[in-house]
Amino acid sequence: MRCRRALSLLAVAALTGAVAAQSKNSATTPAQRPEKGPAARHEQFLKRAAMGNVDVLFLGDSITQGWETSGKDVWARYFEKQNSANFGIGGDRTQHVLWRITDGKELEGISPKAAVLMIGTNNAGTNSAEEIAAGVEAIVKELRRQKPNMKILLLAVFPRSGKSPKDVADTKRIPAGDLNKKLPDVNQRIAKLDDGKSVKYLDIGSKFLDPEGGLSREVMPDYLHLSKKGYEIWADAIKGPLGELLK
Repeated sequence: MRCRRALSLLAVAALTGAVAAQSKNSATTPAQRPEKGPAARHEQFLKRAAMGNVDVLFLGDSITQGWETSGKDVWARYFEKQNSANFGIGGDRTQHVLWRITDGKELEGISPKAAVLMIGTNNAGTNSAEEIAAGVEAIVKELRRQKPNMKILLLAVFPRSGKSPKDVADTKRIPAGDLNKKLPDVNQRIAKLDDGKSVKYLDIGSKFLDPEGGLSREVMPDYLHLSKKGYEIWADAIKGPLGELLK
């Protein structure tokens, strides 16, 4: 009898463990990317951090990394003089940024006055809005834990297509109805992270849209990544709020 009861308890424990493993949120679980590109870029960030003198830290994925390409001239005009550093890696999800600032130790050696965080779009295909928001929250909490004096400008995830560019009929724009429908839910959730003190939430997504709420290739050529005009919009939209945080 005791043996049967023990076996039953073991079975329940095994089932509970299996369910817990399945329900584990990948967006909040730090994960290192093994690919050569991201790994090499991470090493660059460590070297940059070792040099110190970073007042503004941009943290995110390929859209943030794009300040070095399409947004290069805009960056030079708006942020270079503010001792800004770009820690964006193409393809990153919330779990990758979380690893970079924990086990990856990218924040060691720097004490930024402010961080500009925009992350989550790459999670849209695999995680729910609730899971993505939890991933963003985990990053914000970790930034606050490590750098309690640093202010955070938390940006809403930018609008993007809900389709592949090749599936979009119009060659110049995508209508509002075809935008990714999960991201507004994510943004509504992460907006609550604004504490009126150290974390400021800012949604500039509407500035990228046309009067009908659609998205133009002139702003996002592939309905995801920004053109130079897109980076102009981004820079102009955050210069005021960022300036306030830096005071």
